[in-house]
Amino acid sequence: MAATDTAVGYDLKGSLLEACSCGILCPCWVGEDPDQGTCDAFNAYHIESGTIRGVDVSGLNYVRVVHIPGNVLVPGSWQQVEFIDEKASDEQAEAIKDAFAGKLGGPLADVAGLIGKTIATERAEIRHELDDGSGTIAVGDFVYARMHPYKGPDGSTTTLRDSLFSTVPGSPAYVAIADEHKVELPQYGMSWTFEGRNAIQADWELTFAG
Repeated sequence: MAATDTAVGYDLKGSLLEACSCGILCPCWVGEDPDQGTCDAFNAYHIESGTIRGVDVSGLNYVRVVHIPGNVLVPGSWQQVEFIDEKASDEQAEAIKDAFAGKLGGPLADVAGLIGKTIATERAEIRHELDDGSGTIAVGDFVYARMHPYKGPDGSTTTLRDSLFSTVPGSPAYVAIADEHKVELPQYGMSWTFEGRNAIQADWELTFAG
């Protein structure tokens, strides 16, 4: 791995699939209130390669399913159920959980500061795929989404940069549409089905030496 790897921080590279209840484009990314006043969403991170606290976590996945009761930027306002790849060892799972909980600092801590309550942490089978620009995410049989990016007149992917809010700080995001988006977690008060609403895809790199 890169020289920025340390035994206390993280050096990660991967892809993001995200979808929510807002229309196109989600106002949360520019700091405005969600379309419906509240936002129901998931953020799905695939770690292509990298380490956390010196632990190799390459090829693993992390997903948070969230309810945001108002403006996305209010600290401690989100509620989440988080899922860690069932393929992860106990050591890998602990490292992933700590990093995404903000315990190791850096850009992941900036996002974690928005979360006020973690309702549950579960292990699950997670399928995270990007094929020719189109993304598919499946967590067990209770989270599923299929999405594709918007394109410019020359066929290039429409990109969102320098936004006030980001779930992948420092990386450009690709504006997308979720053709399907379904969450069935009634035991946690999170169940919804949407079609043709906001989605975000991204290739990201997050590094913090600790």
